[in-house]
Amino acid sequence: MAKKATYSTTEVAKYLSDAPEAISTYISDLEKQIQNLAHIGLALSKERDMDKLLEMILLEAKRIANSDGGTLYMMTDDQRLKFEIIMTDSLNFHMGGTSGEDIPFYPVKLYTDEGEENKSMIAAYVALTGETVNLPDAYKAKGFDFSGTKMFDEKTGYRSKSFLTVPLKNHEDEIIGVLQLLNAQTQKAKKIISFGADVQQMVEALASQAAVAITNKNLIRDLEALFESFIKLIASAIDAKSPYTGGHCARVPEITIMLAEAVVATKDGPFADIIFSEKEMYELKIAAWLHDCGKVATPEFVVDKSTKLETIYDRVNEVETRFSVIKRDEEIKRLKKELQIEKDKSLSSKEKVEKTDQLKKAYRSKIRKLKSDLDFVKESNIGGEFMSGDKKERVHEIANYKWKPNGKMENFLSENEVYNLTIPRGTLTAEERKVINDHIVVTIKMLEELPYPKHLQNVPEFAGGHHEKLDGTGYPKGLIKDDMSVQARIMAIADIFEALTARDRPYKKGKTLSQAMRILGFMKNDAHIDVDLFEIFVKEKIYMKYAEGFLDPEQIDEVKI
Repeated sequence: MAKKATYSTTEVAKYLSDAPEAISTYISDLEKQIQNLAHIGLALSKERDMDKLLEMILLEAKRIANSDGGTLYMMTDDQRLKFEIIMTDSLNFHMGGTSGEDIPFYPVKLYTDEGEENKSMIAAYVALTGETVNLPDAYKAKGFDFSGTKMFDEKTGYRSKSFLTVPLKNHEDEIIGVLQLLNAQTQKAKKIISFGADVQQMVEALASQAAVAITNKNLIRDLEALFESFIKLIASAIDAKSPYTGGHCARVPEITIMLAEAVVATKDGPFADIIFSEKEMYELKIAAWLHDCGKVATPEFVVDKSTKLETIYDRVNEVETRFSVIKRDEEIKRLKKELQIEKDKSLSSKEKVEKTDQLKKAYRSKIRKLKSDLDFVKESNIGGEFMSGDKKERVHEIANYKWKPNGKMENFLSENEVYNLTIPRGTLTAEERKVINDHIVVTIKMLEELPYPKHLQNVPEFAGGHHEKLDGTGYPKGLIKDDMSVQARIMAIADIFEALTARDRPYKKGKTLSQAMRILGFMKNDAHIDVDLFEIFVKEKIYMKYAEGFLDPEQIDEVKI
């Protein structure tokens, strides 16, 4: 029979006097740990940078366990554990995370080349089973391969002893990573000890919080990637529909962000206090990508109209055929008259030669005139910056030529052909230009239908205002400067500058930098674009930064400010 323990009155009195203090200390430490877990949980939920988030997790785990080292692995898509962060305080060792140093180690395989589970590696074992492994001494542990750890110790003089390896499980009970701590220590003497059961519970609680935070960040990242991919898919759809606008959708965001960053960097003037947060810059980039999404509804024959007479095909070829017919008719007339002269017995040989020469001279003059008119029609068909009144009058004169296509005399050009050939600027008629302009109305309607998160609420306004002018003459709403956000005004400049310098439009060549900047200068003077934003565009040489990456060398010339 075991001997019953006995205590003196003095010992009992001392225990009772010390107990409240010990209990109070224990409760206080426990409260601090709970508060720390709550704080770290809040911090994890707020951190957006994944490297900082992962490092925060490892540092907090090391603090809880007072461990000398730690490693954080993340699961890859091909079922391996990738080293994300490695830290050992006593060796001043820090790789991965925010250190800026890459980790040279290969990821840990969960399965061998033969397809068997790799349970000899402790991190792989934890990832495969979902169980926490707490080892007091790795050198005495059975069933796990620590040969690599021992080699590391031999090289560095370190002694890896206690290990705590915890799985990171998400809300679907999937293993997304592994947290491993090395060498727990006493607080003061830094003596290596085992990881206690209470420490293990705290680290497991942290691992659970961390897994949720990581999963949420990955989910947000994946959703943003999906959203951006969808946006680029729309641009690709426009590109497939019209190769002349797809590049525009990709290039406008480049200029937009360059100018927005320059505005943020401005320390004086009307934009000195303007600061775009990371979310606001992202919102602006999304708006820039989507600013022309309404063009998916614009007919191709209008978007791609490269010449004035183009519909499904370029009708200038028909006009050229008519000229050939007139030339043929003129030649037939000449030959018939020459034949009549030759048969006329009242004329001498000399008179016949003279009359024939006159006919040929008049014929050649007529042919030269027809060739000149054909060249003029072809040139007019291309379109340009401006068509003068005398050129329009010449089109009408050519239209009055007569020809007989089906035995019936008709005007050389139809009313529709005359209307198109006398377009004053570009290749679009007023009706076609309205169809093009309506793309912004479709854009706004499309964008306003989307259920945006809070940080993207302004996308429709930013994207829908890039054709507005500061004097109220823009479209579709006729806004003035005070009605427009800074972001919308930035996009207006980006859209115009890209359109001027674009080298893939069907109806014009890309302008040089000096030409594009001169036109923007006129638009600034006419209150079509923001004066102050244009000054930043010029001062910070946004035009040159863009040109170096997106324009042909022959477009980059000297810009005189």
